[in-house]
Amino acid sequence: QVQLVESGGGSVQAGGSLRLSCATSGYTSNAYCMAWFREAPGKEREVVARISAGGARYYTDSVQGRFTISLDNAKMTHYLQMNKLKPEDTAFYYCAARLGRCSGSLRRADFDYWGQGTQVTISS
Repeated sequence: QVQLVESGGGSVQAGGSLRLSCATSGYTSNAYCMAWFREAPGKEREVVARISAGGARYYTDSVQGRFTISLDNAKMTHYLQMNKLKPEDTAFYYCAARLGRCSGSLRRADFDYWGQGTQVTISS
Protein backbone atom coordinates (compact mmCIF):
# COMPACT_ATOMS: atom_id res chain seq x y z
CA GLN A 1 0.00 0.00 0.00
CA VAL A 2 1.40 3.38 -1.03
CA GLN A 3 1.84 5.81 1.84
CA LEU A 4 2.92 9.45 1.81
CA VAL A 5 3.98 11.44 4.87
CA GLU A 6 4.64 15.18 4.71
CA SER A 7 6.82 17.22 7.00
CA GLY A 8 8.36 20.66 7.08
CA GLY A 9 5.44 23.03 7.31
CA GLY A 10 5.39 25.96 9.69
CA SER A 11 5.12 29.71 10.02
CA VAL A 12 7.50 32.26 8.54
CA GLN A 13 7.44 35.90 7.59
CA ALA A 14 6.96 37.04 4.04
CA GLY A 15 10.15 36.70 2.05
CA GLY A 16 11.25 33.68 4.02
CA SER A 17 11.73 30.07 2.98
CA LEU A 18 10.44 26.65 3.91
CA ARG A 19 11.12 23.18 2.59
CA LEU A 20 8.45 20.53 2.58
CA SER A 21 9.30 16.85 2.41
CA CYS A 22 7.17 13.91 1.36
CA ALA A 23 8.45 10.50 2.34
CA THR A 24 6.89 7.67 0.38
CA SER A 25 6.68 3.91 0.76
CA GLY A 26 4.90 0.94 -0.72
CA TYR A 27 5.58 1.64 -4.38
CA THR A 28 5.47 -1.28 -6.76
CA SER A 29 6.75 0.77 -9.66
CA ASN A 30 8.92 3.84 -10.16
CA ALA A 31 6.61 5.30 -12.82
CA TYR A 32 4.89 7.65 -10.43
CA CYS A 33 4.01 11.27 -10.89
CA MET A 34 4.57 13.20 -7.66
CA ALA A 35 2.89 16.48 -6.88
CA TRP A 36 2.27 19.12 -4.29
CA PHE A 37 -1.18 20.63 -3.87
CA ARG A 38 -2.39 23.34 -1.55
CA GLU A 39 -5.75 24.29 -0.17
CA ALA A 40 -6.46 27.69 1.33
CA PRO A 41 -9.59 28.43 3.38
CA GLY A 42 -12.57 28.85 1.10
CA LYS A 43 -10.64 27.82 -2.00
CA GLU A 44 -10.34 24.66 -4.01
CA ARG A 45 -7.31 22.42 -3.71
CA GLU A 46 -4.92 23.40 -6.47
CA VAL A 47 -1.78 21.86 -7.88
CA VAL A 48 1.37 23.79 -7.01
CA ALA A 49 4.03 21.68 -8.69
CA ARG A 50 4.58 18.19 -9.99
CA ILE A 51 7.51 16.07 -11.11
CA SER A 52 7.64 12.94 -13.19
CA ALA A 53 9.81 9.92 -12.52
CA GLY A 54 12.06 11.19 -15.30
CA GLY A 55 12.41 14.61 -13.69
CA ALA A 56 10.09 16.70 -15.86
CA ARG A 57 8.65 19.52 -13.78
CA TYR A 58 5.56 21.67 -13.86
CA TYR A 59 4.75 24.73 -11.73
CA THR A 60 1.62 26.75 -11.44
CA ASP A 61 2.17 30.33 -12.55
CA SER A 62 1.93 31.88 -9.10
CA VAL A 63 4.95 29.96 -7.77
CA GLN A 64 7.11 29.86 -10.90
CA GLY A 65 10.60 31.08 -10.05
CA ARG A 66 10.03 30.84 -6.29
CA PHE A 67 9.30 27.16 -5.67
CA THR A 68 11.33 24.13 -6.70
CA ILE A 69 10.16 20.55 -6.69
CA SER A 70 12.75 17.79 -6.55
CA LEU A 71 12.91 14.05 -6.20
CA ASP A 72 15.40 11.83 -4.40
CA ASN A 73 14.73 8.35 -5.70
CA ALA A 74 17.23 6.75 -3.35
CA LYS A 75 15.36 8.12 -0.33
CA MET A 76 11.96 7.75 -1.96
CA THR A 77 11.30 11.32 -0.94
CA HIS A 78 10.32 14.41 -2.84
CA TYR A 79 10.63 17.97 -1.75
CA LEU A 80 9.15 21.39 -2.30
CA GLN A 81 11.60 24.19 -1.67
CA MET A 82 9.63 27.40 -1.21
CA ASN A 83 11.47 30.71 -1.37
CA LYS A 84 10.32 34.32 -1.34
CA LEU A 85 7.14 33.25 0.38
CA LYS A 86 4.12 35.51 0.28
CA PRO A 87 1.06 35.72 2.53
CA GLU A 88 -1.02 34.33 -0.33
CA ASP A 89 1.02 31.13 -0.14
CA THR A 90 -0.65 30.41 3.20
CA ALA A 91 -2.49 27.09 2.88
CA PHE A 92 -2.56 23.47 3.86
CA TYR A 93 -0.10 21.67 1.62
CA TYR A 94 -0.52 18.07 0.50
CA CYS A 95 1.77 15.75 -1.39
CA ALA A 96 0.16 13.37 -3.83
CA ALA A 97 1.06 10.60 -6.23
CA ARG A 98 -0.40 8.90 -9.23
CA LEU A 99 0.85 6.05 -11.40
CA GLY A 100 1.39 6.99 -15.00
CA ARG A 101 1.11 10.19 -16.98
CA CYS A 102 2.60 13.32 -15.47
CA SER A 103 1.80 15.81 -18.20
CA GLY A 104 -1.16 17.78 -19.43
CA SER A 105 -4.02 18.81 -17.23
CA LEU A 106 -3.91 16.87 -13.97
CA ARG A 107 -6.27 17.71 -11.14
CA ARG A 108 -7.02 16.52 -7.64
CA ALA A 109 -9.20 13.66 -8.86
CA ASP A 110 -6.38 12.32 -11.02
CA PHE A 111 -4.17 11.53 -8.01
CA ASP A 112 -4.64 8.26 -6.17
CA TYR A 113 -2.50 8.69 -3.07
CA TRP A 114 -2.34 11.56 -0.60
CA GLY A 115 -0.43 12.55 2.45
CA GLN A 116 -2.08 13.94 5.56
CA GLY A 117 -1.07 17.52 4.79
CA THR A 118 0.97 20.16 6.54
CA GLN A 119 0.13 23.78 7.34
CA VAL A 120 2.14 26.63 5.87
CA THR A 121 1.45 30.10 7.26
CA ILE A 122 3.11 33.24 5.93
CA SER A 123 2.77 36.47 7.86
CA SER A 124 3.17 39.89 6.33
